[in-house]
Formats: sequence, structure tokens, C-alpha cells
Amino acid sequence: MSWTCNGEPKYNREQYSGSPHSPYNNDGPVCLTCGLPEEAVVQAKTGGGGSDNGALIKQILIGVAGILVVGGGGFGLYKAFSGGTVVQDPPVTPSPSPGDFLSSKAVSAALISQGEKILIAGGKADAEKQAGAAAFVGKNWDDAIAKYEAATKTDPNDPETKIYLNNATAQKTGNPLTIAVVVPIGASADAAKEVLRGAALYQDQFNKSPTVPGRLLEIVIVNDEVGKTVSIAQDLVNSPNVLGVLGHGIDSSSQDAIKTYETAGLAAISPVSSSVTIDSSNKATLKLTKVLEKTDEMLKTYLQKLGETVANYAKKNHSPAAIAIFYNSDSVYSKQLKELLVVEVPKASGKIVKEVDIKAGATFDAKSAVADVSKAGANVVFMAMSKDQVEQAIAIAIANKDTSPPLALMGGSELYNPTTLIKGEDAIKDLVLAVPWRWEKDDPFSKQASEIWKGRVSWRTATAFDATQALTAAISSNPTREGTVKFLTQGTLISGTAKEFDLFKEIPLVKAIEGKDGPPGSKYQFDAVK
Repeated sequence: MSWTCNGEPKYNREQYSGSPHSPYNNDGPVCLTCGLPEEAVVQAKTGGGGSDNGALIKQILIGVAGILVVGGGGFGLYKAFSGGTVVQDPPVTPSPSPGDFLSSKAVSAALISQGEKILIAGGKADAEKQAGAAAFVGKNWDDAIAKYEAATKTDPNDPETKIYLNNATAQKTGNPLTIAVVVPIGASADAAKEVLRGAALYQDQFNKSPTVPGRLLEIVIVNDEVGKTVSIAQDLVNSPNVLGVLGHGIDSSSQDAIKTYETAGLAAISPVSSSVTIDSSNKATLKLTKVLEKTDEMLKTYLQKLGETVANYAKKNHSPAAIAIFYNSDSVYSKQLKELLVVEVPKASGKIVKEVDIKAGATFDAKSAVADVSKAGANVVFMAMSKDQVEQAIAIAIANKDTSPPLALMGGSELYNPTTLIKGEDAIKDLVLAVPWRWEKDDPFSKQASEIWKGRVSWRTATAFDATQALTAAISSNPTREGTVKFLTQGTLISGTAKEFDLFKEIPLVKAIEGKDGPPGSKYQFDAVK
């Protein structure tokens, strides 16, 4: 149901930093222009027959339960989990003293920060950020707020700064609602920042109008360093103030981390263990399940639809489609995507002419591999590779540029990143990728996020926003670990950022075209394929 906001709060006007604005129609629980919640707006009107249950989150981006798997082997979507049933006797952990930092007793302290240390260093606001961290360490909240606010002005595109600014305000207010966002900063800083932008955006909106009186949202940033995943999970379990977690992938160490949370009764949004159902009114409901019950279900469903979308696009634009698939056999995501393409392409009257495992030999020669698939009769190359193989994907694109005639290039969401556009240069022109969400100039979320972050945002940002909103709503319903698990186990409608696609029916496509809205250092950008 839509409702109209004019920026005029009904009460506590001093609580809100926004100002009146022209009437704006919203579909979500908060106004995308000013951040006011529906119930706090003067003369807010709903459209077409009643309002949604305030305890449930409205569904917009159907089927997306969360955010990108930013590590290698991910598949693009997070699903909520906590174990389906709450453990009766979770391990008893000592309560920290008020104001203690989570990292103070953590084994992986260097990888965890509420704002007392900088995890993403080296940016143009690094000096201000370090000053903010120093004030944060001393619990000088006013100074930390001032320093981090200065850093946001120097570099408005930095989500870590925005999160720590809000954290300092939350600490000053006292008794914050705390969640952790686990992202592999060391392995993929760009993707990690894209995820953090979505989390930061929702945190900023929530803290302008918190649903739990007097309690603001605090986000602990965690660097998911290789080899430390389970240790990190145990650190978060041992921090009673953490009420929920976003993060991790689908690899074995991530599944061990998920089991750690499950045993302790700590809710999380993760790519394993949840179910998403869509009813006759096209609303998606997410429920928590046991960690091993749904590990493959949503991944396979998503990849199957991706395969269908790719096959249909190839049929329409390159008929008869003759596709060569490049994949890496050391990745679950890559192998499953390859296998499902093999099934789906023939259904759309296409054929698979060659399957190339780039990990099959001691070295991979992109030039000879592309020449081989061209000789085999391929007219389309689909790069079903994981995120850690972006450099090889670029090598394939460069080799293809020198092929006569060049083959059409397609790929999955793991190739959607600045590196592809910057290093790929002219070789990635017209590359088509299948992604869970795409930026649209007329989309309200796209416009709002672009204004805040001073540039286009990716689908990682959009779906991270959804995931943060979903977890925060669960925590707000009952700010305890047990209450959060119970809320999500019963099921909640999935919030979102765009209505265009049902991911269980069709996957959005984007194409690399020349433009001025790409990352610095590239003349290309990803635009929607209509």
C-alpha cells in the first residue's frame, strides 16, 4: 500500500533533522526522501484498502532475503537463518561492562570495530577517520561525532565513516541495538564497501526515527579474514550485546560459523539455511530453518532462473545460441551455475558447444581457450566464474576482443564490480551480466542512494539495505537474541528497494556501455538491459 509523505512529523519535531518537502509517494515503511516512518507523518495516507501490519516488513524486491556473498564462491543472495529452533540452554557468556568495546575481549580483535579502529584505511579522509577513532577510543562521543562528520564531508562515498558516525551517536544516546556486518574487506574491499553502503543507509534512516524509543542502531563492522571465520563467529557469540549478524558465504568455514551462531541461538542473515515462499498476492515471506536443511535450495533456485534468463536472452539476441561456458571447478557457485546452464540453454533452443574449466590445468591460457571455443562454433561466451576469478574473466574478454569475429560476452553477478569496468577497458564493451537488482534512474531507491553516496550504487548496496532493514525489524520487535530468532522463525515479509523483478521468475540484466557514471578510471558503466 502506498502512502504520501510531506516531511512534516506529527510530534517531536526537534527529533528529526529533515525538513518539509513536496509530497512523495512511498511503498516502504519509511519515506525515501526524508526518512520519516509512515506512522509519524502528518496526514499520511495509504492507498487501496488498508495498511500492512506494522510488525511485518513490506515486500518490494521480491525473493531477495538479503545481501551479496562478497567472498569467493558466493551466489549473490543472503538468506536469513538462525537455526529454526532456539537452543534451550545456550552458552552463558559474561555481560560486558557498559561502554566496553566488543573487540576488547575478542580473539580476533584486530578484525572488529564499532568505531574505535579503522578497518578500511588509506582513503582521502583517512586523517579525519583516524582522529575520529582516537576520540571513539577515549569515549569522547562529541569529539568522535565531530571528527567522523568531518570525514563524511571529505569523502561522502565512504560507508565505514558513516557507520562509525552513527555508532558514536548511538553510544552517546546509550543502550544501542547492536548488529554485526561481516564482510571480507581484505579480500574484496570494493564489494565490502558496496555492502556497507546499504547497511549504513538503513542505519541512518532508522536512527532518525527509531522504532524502539531511546535506542539507536549500532553496526559493528567485521573483516572476514580467510582462516579466521569461525573465530570471528565465536567472538560475536561471546558478545551479548550483538543481537544479530549479517554476513559470511557458502564455503565450509562459513557453514561452520553459521553452526556456531545456531548453537548459541544468535540470529543471522546468511546464504545458508532459510526458506522464501511467495504467495498468490506476490508477497515473499522469509522463515528461518535449520542450517543444513536449505543450504542448496535457494542457490539452485536462483541459479536456475539465472540460467533461464541467460538462455532466453541468448536465443533472442544471438539465435541460434551456441554457448561456451567458462567456469572454475573450485567454486560451488561456479560449478552449479555451469551445470544449470547446461540444463537450461537447450530448453531455449540453444546448445552448449564447450565447457572450459579454467582450473583444469597448471595454467590457464585465455587466448588459446577463446580461440578453441570460437573454432568449436560458439557465438556466446558465458563466464560463470566466482569473484576471485575476475582477473581471468578480464583476460578472456581481452582475448575475445582480438578474435574475429568477437563472441558475445555474458556473465553472472560475481563479475559486477569496478575492477571489471576499469581493467577490462574496451574489451568489456557490451558485456551482459545477470544480477539480483539493477540501478534505474527513475527508481526512488536508486535516486536516494546515489544522492547520499555521490554516485551510482550496485545491487549489493540495494540488497544490503533490505537485509539490514529485515534484521533490524526483527530485533526491534523484541530486543533480545531469543526474541529476534522467534520473530524470524515465524516468518516476516521481505522488505526491499525495487518492484521490478521477482527473482524466482526473471533475473535483471545489465550491459557495459560507455558513459560518465562508471567508477573512476573507466569510461564504461553498467546500464539496464530493457
